[in-house]
Amino acid sequence: MLKTAIDLDRAAMILKLLGDKTRLTMVKILDNHDCCVCEFVEIFKVSQPSISQHLRKLKDVGLVKEERRGQWIFYSINKNNEHYPFTLQVLNQLPDQDYKLRELEEKGNRITCC
Repeated sequence: MLKTAIDLDRAAMILKLLGDKTRLTMVKILDNHDCCVCEFVEIFKVSQPSISQHLRKLKDVGLVKEERRGQWIFYSINKNNEHYPFTLQVLNQLPDQDYKLRELEEKGNRITCC
């Protein structure tokens, strides 16, 4: 089956977004797990506004979507996004990041906001 090629400008934009290590790691985690901002704050040891800014950039291009659950917002990868197949090719080259969530669970900090 032939894959649809992505426009060079769009590819450059996606790669620029994923060129940030924090965003790249976030997308890798979100490919398999829904997460809230508080979990990313704990994983990356950065401020909530910083995490929110990264998520906003990813959401603006449609790679990430959000879902309200009660008073909390959870983020996940948008597998219906037209650029997800291209993004997935990048993510498949990366090491698993699930251990970061396991470490949160072991510390009792997984989904601390819920």
